[in-house]
Amino acid sequence: MNTVLLFDVGNTNTKICLADRHGLGESYTLPTRPANTADDWGLKVERILERENVNPQDVEACVVSSVVPPLDPLLGRMARRFLECEALFVPGDMELPIENEYAQPSQVGADILVTAYAAREIYDYKNLIIVDFGTATTLACVVENAFKGGLICPGVLSSASALAGGTAKLPPVDLKLPYEDFRWGRSTSQCLNQGLVYGFADMVDGLCHRLADQMDDDSPFVVATGGLAADIAKHCPAIGEVRPDLLMEGLWYGYFK
Repeated sequence: MNTVLLFDVGNTNTKICLADRHGLGESYTLPTRPANTADDWGLKVERILERENVNPQDVEACVVSSVVPPLDPLLGRMARRFLECEALFVPGDMELPIENEYAQPSQVGADILVTAYAAREIYDYKNLIIVDFGTATTLACVVENAFKGGLICPGVLSSASALAGGTAKLPPVDLKLPYEDFRWGRSTSQCLNQGLVYGFADMVDGLCHRLADQMDDDSPFVVATGGLAADIAKHCPAIGEVRPDLLMEGLWYGYFK
């Protein structure tokens, strides 16, 4: 059975997921380093395939969502040399069946468009808000089959790094809360962790209510994705479901449906 490799190329990490027409398989996360060569990426992919007992010649395509343009040609060369297939970039090489109503459609990040499309395929709600807790925190609005626009806010980890880098006495942040309910911090680390977790939870909660006012009729269903989604969603009433692999699901739908 032929395999497809799905790539989520983000500013911090690149996630690679094996898939076939039956669904998603195992995934691996590597640091995004655009300065690496195509051979470097190819050797890493070969090791992943070897671990999964997949012959490189059985890979029929690489389907890529990328927000790091310098890496795109490297992945293209890697796919041709190591896998003897093409890298299909979304939405350039593989258009998604969702309307893009951004003022300048080409400015929409591939990740935002892919997760918006995935949510539209998965959920029957007329109005959707997709919250992605990545390097940036993004909120994307979908009404029926159209991506309407949204918001871009600082990311949780980038905010934590900015705090740590700009101060001398603040300890590293791990975003782990010692208790489930809100309390004021009684140590610097507790103050930081609670401030970030509850601060972003309340920010997303408030922004979802503001965005809902822009949508007609039905209240939107809010789905969250990204590495920190589960931790933040526990404290954010607006979030209806966490879907960690939403972007990979969007790439899967785009290729196989």
